Amino acid sequence: MQTQKLKNRWLIAASAVGIHISIGSVYAYSVMTNPVKDIFDVDGSVIKWAFKIAILLLGLSAAFLGRWVEKVGPKVSGTTAGVFYGIGILGSGLAVQFESLILFYLCYGVIGGIGLGLGYITPVSTLVKWFPDRRGLATGMAIMGFGFAALVFGPVMQSLFDAVGVSNAFYILGIIYMVLILSSARYIERPPEGYMPAGFKPGEGKTIKADIANIDANASLKTPRFYYIWIMMFINIACGIAIISAASPMMQEKLNYTPMEAAAIVGLIGVFNGLGRIMWSSLSDYLGRANTYIIFFAFQILAFFFLPKISMEIAFLVVLFTVITMYGGGFATLPAFLGDLFGTKQLGAIHGMVLAAWGLAGVVGPTIYDVVKNATGSLDATLEVFAGLFVIALIVSLLMKRTVNKAYKKIDEKLNFA
Repeated sequence: MQTQKLKNRWLIAASAVGIHISIGSVYAYSVMTNPVKDIFDVDGSVIKWAFKIAILLLGLSAAFLGRWVEKVGPKVSGTTAGVFYGIGILGSGLAVQFESLILFYLCYGVIGGIGLGLGYITPVSTLVKWFPDRRGLATGMAIMGFGFAALVFGPVMQSLFDAVGVSNAFYILGIIYMVLILSSARYIERPPEGYMPAGFKPGEGKTIKADIANIDANASLKTPRFYYIWIMMFINIACGIAIISAASPMMQEKLNYTPMEAAAIVGLIGVFNGLGRIMWSSLSDYLGRANTYIIFFAFQILAFFFLPKISMEIAFLVVLFTVITMYGGGFATLPAFLGDLFGTKQLGAIHGMVLAAWGLAGVVGPTIYDVVKNATGSLDATLEVFAGLFVIALIVSLLMKRTVNKAYKKIDEKLNFA
């Protein structure tokens, strides 16, 4: 009986990037805000609700459909993600053509949002299983695609809007996304049970540290570790999204930038968001996942406190861009950390539940920023609130480190006893 040929794990990773770079186009939403609002003849803030709904549905669908993704496998869930996201974008074109705002919210926000959530979690647990030796690097590559997507599709969107009109641009983009995601989903699959990379022998050279546990999603909810990581992610995302959403006016206020100069920096934020995803997740393979988050929070306490007080342009930008790398790095390091904490049994489902923090943080972070800024009129006071939130995150990350160390100590004692 002929055994099935083993697929190339680097092509599996490339397929994961194909899915993530397609759904990551949601980060280029600001490009479509003005053209779409002009057609509907409404304020830009009204159009932005489609984006908010999409991010909320991303978090909710990741949380509630994570178990289903684990059950059916990446090929089926990836294909479903492609259909939902593609139809969501195609339907958005129809909504623009018929000038129906409700249909636009439904298609882009709800249907597209479900596609986002499914597409985001689909490749992650599969990659962790293909790369037991380089978990951080593997998940970082895919999630880097999500961060860089705005750089790829932002200019493409603008060119299409100018060349063929808004509704036709949505039709073309919907087909491009659907083809990219469906073709990527055809190749991606789980490795055989007990898979180890070719030439890798545990105990020689780089060793694979044992997972703390290998439990299902329900069992993970009974551990303090789950709630620690949920709080850590919520605070990192809420603070990061707040500063991303306010970056342009903040630089105009503090550095006297023109709107055009500030817009150029916003583009660079996308670059550092993507670079942070691959850089920090890869470093976490060596630094340790818990230590990586401790570095994030310790630095950002100081960064958010001192950022509004920095008047030197280069120092301001270095601190801002470093914060953005840590925002992206938090996302990319998460799947590998969850694998360490809970094993790969139902990693997609657990990852989905933690991503519910994203849906909530996407609303809470910018809202806190706007409320405090409007009440105090002070950028210093506003960012000090976020620095305070990072103090909480640092305390929680230190508790996580202590929990992880205790768990590994128990594992070592068992092995020595055996």
